[in-house]
Amino acid sequence: MINNFLNVSDYAILGFVGVAFAYLLTSFLLAVGMNKLPRDHGREFAHDGGLSAGKPRGAGFVFILVFVLAALVFGNADREMIIYLILTVSAMMTGYLDDCSKVSWGELRKGLLDLLIAIMTAITVVNFNGSDVTIALTGQVIEFPPVVYGVLAVILVWGSINVTNCADGVDGLSGTLTSITLFTIYMIMNRTGAAPQFSYTILLFIACILGYLWFNATPSRLLMGDAGSRAMGLFIAVSIMKTGRPFLYFLVAFVLMVDGGIGLVKVSLLRFLKIKILTKTRTPLHDHVRKNMGWSNAQTVFKFAIIQIMISVAVVWLTVF
Repeated sequence: MINNFLNVSDYAILGFVGVAFAYLLTSFLLAVGMNKLPRDHGREFAHDGGLSAGKPRGAGFVFILVFVLAALVFGNADREMIIYLILTVSAMMTGYLDDCSKVSWGELRKGLLDLLIAIMTAITVVNFNGSDVTIALTGQVIEFPPVVYGVLAVILVWGSINVTNCADGVDGLSGTLTSITLFTIYMIMNRTGAAPQFSYTILLFIACILGYLWFNATPSRLLMGDAGSRAMGLFIAVSIMKTGRPFLYFLVAFVLMVDGGIGLVKVSLLRFLKIKILTKTRTPLHDHVRKNMGWSNAQTVFKFAIIQIMISVAVVWLTVF
């Protein structure tokens, strides 16, 4: 809120301070407090899942709270933004409480909580931003009925939370891909002039993720847990909807969506329709490339990141409206 009283040069300096604050505080708190976080139990069905057993997890609890603090102090914390921050913390807490639990909450409980958060997010987006959608390549504006847009927004938020969560299984992967995706959205906002006051909070979020990635690079010392991945998925969905171009999600979060989404589709089809697909493909996809193709963790992160960067560069270049 303090940036409302500053001139342009002071605002630029404050923006730099805010990003540095977010990164440094995240790094400091994780460095001194990681051993107080809950411990990971390992992942029974994941490739090399046992290697994570015993590591501190739930780092998302720390970097999400730092992000909220930085956004309140350095960002434009209007009523809409405060609601998004509350919802982000809610997504984080549902994940963190599961991280702390000795017995997993189960897919049904977490799915219903995600749905509730998605509904609240959709209502907020429609209430403050309307239901118009801009087609990125042509600039054509389509006016969706608010109810239709709201339903699609719920699907987007719920899907983003879950694919981002599913993509969290390799040291540095989910955080790196999320940072690339969010920076792509930031560039789109700057290129199109969309949501100028919101865009700065994206940089604060990225700074907090980078503070976490300092400790999560292979071989990692701690894990973000569901507390981080679910909140990241929510924030990605909110950010892309704030551009007014929500369909760009399929490109700016392409690798996250494919990596985490293939498994969701595969399991859903098998469970509800008894349809088997991709029987020779391990899911999430990052397990397939490591187990079946022999990629190392570092190769997986770098190659997935390269794919997303190339797509993102093309998206930013082609988004002119």
